[in-house]
Amino acid sequence: MTAIDSGAATHTDDEGTILVDHPEVKSSNTIGFVAMVVGMFMAILDIQIVASSLSEIQAGISASREEISWVQTSYLIAEVVMIPLSGWLSHVLSTRVLFAVSAGMFTIASMACAVAWNLESMILFRVLQGFLGGAMIPTVFATSYLLFRGPKQGMVTVFIGLVATMAPTIGPTLGGYLTDTFSWHWLFLMNVLPGIIVTIVVWTQLDVDRPNLNLLKGFDLPGILFVALFLGCLQYVLEEGPGDDWLQSDEIALLCVVCAVSAILFFWRELTTPHPVVDLRAFANPNFALGCLFSFIVGIGLYGSVYVMPLFLSMVRGYNALEIGWVLMVTGGFQFLSAPLAGALSKKLDPRLMLGLGLVFFGLGLYLSHTLTADWSYWEFFLPQAVRGISLMFIFIPVNALALGTLPPHLLKGGAGLYNLMRNLGGAIGLAVINTLLTNRHDLHLWHLKENLTAARDSVTNALNGMTAMLGPVMGSDAHQMAVKTLGRLAEREAWVLSFGDVFQLMAIPFVAGLLFLPVMRKVDLGSAGKDAH
Repeated sequence: MTAIDSGAATHTDDEGTILVDHPEVKSSNTIGFVAMVVGMFMAILDIQIVASSLSEIQAGISASREEISWVQTSYLIAEVVMIPLSGWLSHVLSTRVLFAVSAGMFTIASMACAVAWNLESMILFRVLQGFLGGAMIPTVFATSYLLFRGPKQGMVTVFIGLVATMAPTIGPTLGGYLTDTFSWHWLFLMNVLPGIIVTIVVWTQLDVDRPNLNLLKGFDLPGILFVALFLGCLQYVLEEGPGDDWLQSDEIALLCVVCAVSAILFFWRELTTPHPVVDLRAFANPNFALGCLFSFIVGIGLYGSVYVMPLFLSMVRGYNALEIGWVLMVTGGFQFLSAPLAGALSKKLDPRLMLGLGLVFFGLGLYLSHTLTADWSYWEFFLPQAVRGISLMFIFIPVNALALGTLPPHLLKGGAGLYNLMRNLGGAIGLAVINTLLTNRHDLHLWHLKENLTAARDSVTNALNGMTAMLGPVMGSDAHQMAVKTLGRLAEREAWVLSFGDVFQLMAIPFVAGLLFLPVMRKVDLGSAGKDAH
């Protein structure tokens, strides 16, 4: 028996959406839900999987060094625009139709990316990938609360949390391996077989709700346009701003104005129209609002650390994609190992206490890296990464329940979109701040170092004389000049090392600051999370 049963018992939520309630097909729904999680993993993985292979893709599609970043930027912009719209589309089309169609089209877009013939075609196909992936990610979160309740909800939250946070961690590693072993085309071709399976299984097995085409009456087109302009411009500014010196660029300044105006119009429209495409009423729930804040903080740490560490290992240590991947795997390994422990403790601890522990340890993991030197490698990064890996599940499980566990069914789908959007925005804003800080702190540290690299200091003179003597047999009369250049490169390297240390230390601050908001949250029993969603 498949999960699609037109005679199944149903009930209607506050928005008129028809929810299915038929215990006899729960096993089929479970199979369909597992397929949804696989689809979510694919969508999140594709954000980071190209990060370590951009130079190979650049050569393959004949793009410039400045242009190739759009392979990642275009995906992120499209995904961020789609995520808040996913709740409304799920109400209109039903969860089954939205997810199956998105997974199928995502698979086709992945194949198209693999055969892209130039930069323009690659950007177009990546936009389609990101847009369709953005529909899948929040739908999984909402469906987990519609399908499961009680102790099962806790186990499902562990499962989702492990997948959602593991995907960004292993993305660069897997991408580097596929590119080095096969070619960059397999970054996208690897989605084809899982994508086909996910599409078929979700279409035939999942039965959560029914389409509600009545929501198309009074279609909120202005809301869609405003949210697309607001989030699209915001994502572009955050991606390109650090490299273009922010408002010094006319293009960035113009898009900032467009972003601000469209944001005002978006909030005005969605708060005044009777049928908003993005329902902001979920923010009236204090737990949900604070849960979104913590999701934002997690985005800063999760995407920030996955960005900063490869950058350090590449720039300072000269590691290739595979070597970087092996270092980063420590976080994913400890995250996987900690999942059963976090799941067991979630049944016994106050979720606010569990979240507090997670915030403290993730912040500690970041802070432990602030003393890094140019010699840091696998074992030096081992402890900070292990601490961060363990803490991720201690954050994700309780914050999921605290944010989504008390929302009523008619707000759950839209709320899941907003909740996931905040994590992505945390990552986007965090990366923009990180890039700006790296540049500014590098310039400051380099200035201080050069101030001290004078002939008046005996240590500098002795170092130059030693290098000149060492280079003399090879360089001859140019030995002294080469020694000066070598010393300058060392100063440049150390300035970067100090800057990376500063960034790790500053990234820890939001996690410590988040502790201040914990007492405001209302306690939720993780063992019963999800009951209110039925």
